[in-house]
Amino acid sequence: MTLDLFPGEPAPAIEAIGAEACVLRGFALPEVALLLAGIEALQAEAGWRNMETPSGFTMSVAMSNFGPLGWVTNRRGYSYTEIDPLSGRPWPALPASFARLATEAAAAAGFVGFRPDACLVNRYLPGSRLSLHQDRNERDYGAPIVSVSLGMPAVFLFGGLARSDRAARIPLVHGDVVVWGGVDRLRFHGVLPMKDQPHPLLGSQRINLTFRKAGS
Repeated sequence: MTLDLFPGEPAPAIEAIGAEACVLRGFALPEVALLLAGIEALQAEAGWRNMETPSGFTMSVAMSNFGPLGWVTNRRGYSYTEIDPLSGRPWPALPASFARLATEAAAAAGFVGFRPDACLVNRYLPGSRLSLHQDRNERDYGAPIVSVSLGMPAVFLFGGLARSDRAARIPLVHGDVVVWGGVDRLRFHGVLPMKDQPHPLLGSQRINLTFRKAGS
């Protein structure tokens, strides 16, 4: 999908949230059916799991991964791996439709040529949250982060380069895509605790796809 594939309709709104960060409102809506089918297939190969952080905290957000590299956390730390530690097999391949969406969303935000090699798939249930953090496990900080929201609405926290910086509260709904990179690449971000506001397609859950260039 690209911004010129909406003949006769307004182009998806681009809402700046930083110098090199924005929300593409509704950008993923034309691809929802393909995305949900891909997520369902993913669960047959690499089901949801609530990972443990190095501090021993079990994450409230369940997750899995697509692509050559998958993000994992355990008592030893955070890392990307080629192998799913639960199955002992490579992570499921990143569907072409997913990669295309990420590349075109990045281009719409000004980051041309983005090619993700990792897609984190997170499932939020009511009460789930994601504390403020930076994405620092990737080798290439020159590539942006592309984050797709599906299902229940959420409040995205977008802070500064220090954890203590005040974070903006940005409402996200089904089909919205957030892209940040460049000078904004290492800004702290997170998600407020989810309220139970069921979505017609996904019910009481939010699915978030986060595309990254993790390898060299």
